Amino acid sequence: MAKLPCPISRDDFLKLAQPVEVDVAGTKMTATPRQFSTGSFGWYLTGKATLSVNGQPIPVQVGTNLTVIGSKDA
Repeated sequence: MAKLPCPISRDDFLKLAQPVEVDVAGTKMTATPRQFSTGSFGWYLTGKATLSVNGQPIPVQVGTNLTVIGSKDA
């Protein structure tokens, strides 16, 4: 896949980006805007949720990055 240019400047993203709500198996979580140590930027989420396997509750740790494509070079 061809590399796409970043659709927003780093400064604009860091000033304007709003938190994003994420649903993990019914648990509402919020990903917050941030710049990552790699130089790219996007949203970051960490927390805990409970999933169900055959009716048994399973506690899980949730961690995710939503990285803006092309942001490392922005």
